[in-house]
Amino acid sequence: MPNRKPNTRRPEGHRSGPRSGPAPRPTPQQPQSEVQQQPQMQQQPQMQQQSVERPQRTSPPNHIFVGKKPVMSYAMSALIQLTQAGEVVVKARGMAISRAVDVAEIVTKRLGNGQFSVKDIKIDTEIVGEGSEQRNVSSIEIVVGK
Repeated sequence: MPNRKPNTRRPEGHRSGPRSGPAPRPTPQQPQSEVQQQPQMQQQPQMQQQSVERPQRTSPPNHIFVGKKPVMSYAMSALIQLTQAGEVVVKARGMAISRAVDVAEIVTKRLGNGQFSVKDIKIDTEIVGEGSEQRNVSSIEIVVGK
């Protein structure tokens, strides 16, 4: 026979959930009636909302810059842009080039059901950095359309 814990009952008024904190206890200076009243929330001064200026988008809305996110998130974004605009440009630099190619292939072959095709591919080398920190970074632009 397995060992069982004795059936223990919790005392009356016991709560078995998250608590908002201990109940206030009377101090020698406060009478009991003041402690039972709930303290009122103090009004905090309203913070004025500062207008945050966002930098203006310098690229057209149908350009998708491929980075470190999963491939399917870029593919779905490209598919949405294709249904709205009819053409999308998938751009990437460096290590993300292979992911951009994957996005174009997924959109044209798997998600597009033959509706879309690759219209143009441009490859380039960009110089990044200044002074002794300059280096060459490869880049690609893949135009996908109907």
